[in-house]
Amino acid sequence: MLTVLISALKIVFLLGFLILIHESGHLLVAKLCKVKVNEFAIGFGPAIWKHQGKETKYVLRAIPLGGFCSMEGEEELSDKEGSFSKASIPKRVAIVAAGAIVNIIFALIVYFILATSYNFQVTNNWSSALTFAGEKTGTFITSTFEGLKQLFTGKAGLDQMMGPVGISEVVAKTNGMFEFINMIAIVSLSLGVTNLLPIPALDGGKILLLIIEAIRKKPLSQKIEINIQLLGFSFIIILALFVTWNDIARII
Repeated sequence: MLTVLISALKIVFLLGFLILIHESGHLLVAKLCKVKVNEFAIGFGPAIWKHQGKETKYVLRAIPLGGFCSMEGEEELSDKEGSFSKASIPKRVAIVAAGAIVNIIFALIVYFILATSYNFQVTNNWSSALTFAGEKTGTFITSTFEGLKQLFTGKAGLDQMMGPVGISEVVAKTNGMFEFINMIAIVSLSLGVTNLLPIPALDGGKILLLIIEAIRKKPLSQKIEINIQLLGFSFIIILALFVTWNDIARII
């Protein structure tokens, strides 16, 4: 029973923390760009804690499997002061990309700390530790894109992908602080890189639409943009269900 509880706490902490820093990246850059954030939420489902700030409502919800940073004018055009839709394209790109970038930077920091703490045959100095962190991060990003290439060329199957259930199983099986912290870095990198893919409904898809807007010098019609987002969201949901089913089947 104690083992199950510890495993559950590790999973909740890892997912909740990485979602927190991801959404905090969006929040911080939005504030810096003078874009109004109406609600900052971690988790889904019923609220277990909330606080109304001067401008933003902060909410903690019961299920730590996601979060959002709801900005004025993000979902529909708004002429109100601080509207996301009225901000310049570079500012909007920065806000959208911030979450994933924070996850990648956080992984770099974790690898740097691990290198200085556990040596890894690495000379215990800042420059070698930083090099190690950069190489680990770069290798992971390269392998991620290589995996996607194999997936789209048919050299790898969807059954080799891992979703939240599979990740949770791996996290639960981590043994000791080193393995757990290393897993935090891996999942953070995965979250960051995945979110930058140019798929509608992901941050990378939103960035792609902003690039198209910059090229056209005007936004896509709201109807077209909504349909693109719905298509991307549907794809992600179907993919998530398939991967989750495979994760469960593999565990059983």
